[in-house]
Amino acid sequence: MERILSVSQLNEYVRKSLAADPMLSGLKLRGEISNFKRHSSGHLYFSLKDEESRIACVMFRSQAMLLRVSPRDGMRVVLSGSAALYAAAGQYQFYVDSMRDDGVGKLYEKFEQLKRRLADEGLFDAGRKKPLPLLPRSVGIATSATGAVLHDIQQFSARRHPGVQLILRPTAVQGEGAAQDIARAVAELDSAVDVIIVGRGGGSLEELWAFNEEIVARAIFACETPVISAVGHETDFTIADFVADVRAATPSQAAELAVPERSGLLEQLSGMRWRLDRAAGQRVLLLSGRLEALGARLTALQPSRRIAQRQAQADALLALLTLRAQSVVDRVRFRLSGLYGRLEALSPEKAFGRGYALALGPSGKPLIDAKDAPEGSIVSLRLLRGGLVTQVLEAYDGEKNRG
Repeated sequence: MERILSVSQLNEYVRKSLAADPMLSGLKLRGEISNFKRHSSGHLYFSLKDEESRIACVMFRSQAMLLRVSPRDGMRVVLSGSAALYAAAGQYQFYVDSMRDDGVGKLYEKFEQLKRRLADEGLFDAGRKKPLPLLPRSVGIATSATGAVLHDIQQFSARRHPGVQLILRPTAVQGEGAAQDIARAVAELDSAVDVIIVGRGGGSLEELWAFNEEIVARAIFACETPVISAVGHETDFTIADFVADVRAATPSQAAELAVPERSGLLEQLSGMRWRLDRAAGQRVLLLSGRLEALGARLTALQPSRRIAQRQAQADALLALLTLRAQSVVDRVRFRLSGLYGRLEALSPEKAFGRGYALALGPSGKPLIDAKDAPEGSIVSLRLLRGGLVTQVLEAYDGEKNRG
């Protein structure tokens, strides 16, 4: 009779066979930790490898809580435990009871050495990091054409801004020749796009090693186009991450950094337009006020206005001068009137009216001294009305009595 086993029966048989083998219990293994993960349950999952092989390892929470070391990728350790089969997955793995540090792994040591050397050369300096464009027309992607990275970037970019062109340069991201291919991809995309995303999914230190090669670091450093590194996951760091202008924890975040959100840009433009309109309105009001003030000053400084002001001042001065001149004339007229009255009172004609006469001597000059008209001389007398010509019979002075 033909015997047919189920998968579960076979896995269970192998599990029991391995568990019954005393050679697989109480083992000690030396190797390098790779692809280390700490589960939310507290269990530790990783691989232990040497130069030729690897084995999956698990350390349950109860044992992990007793650890005196902090496991990490690249760390060389000595493990104590047993080898067995995880029947549900048909996976052969090593169950770890304890762990001790056995020195730094070769790959990790190589990583740290290259990192220090490139840092000393200035390849990681923040001052040389190029800013990402605000609105790129095209985004270059250097990654595997079949990986999840490309799918994540395409999906996220389409949601954020479908107008941005994505240009894929397929590259090998793991294995022999991958580093050289990545470096060539960066050089080919340089100047052909506005920003470049270099990336792959997560993995162990050796799986990500192509992005730790010096040739990739040099290519990114020499690239004139801004480069976003999206290698591994949030806890994975590579040399490419340190050299790139921006490091993204995931491919989705790389797309978010490279491709702006269209709705957000429109909202920003709307806000900027509102602020611009408001600023322009305030500026117009300010300049209008200044223009009105300058207009008033200009009106005040117009020649016709100044002429009118000067004319009014001249008219006022003329009126004042006329008033003062009239006052002077009145005073002079008053004085002349008084002098005229006095002069008129002293006029000979007034004296003639009172019976006086003007005596003119022989020479025709008025006589003021009797000696100027000797006896027998002819004297003319001028009266108020008419005159007389007479001959002097006798001359005497004022003190002589008439005989």
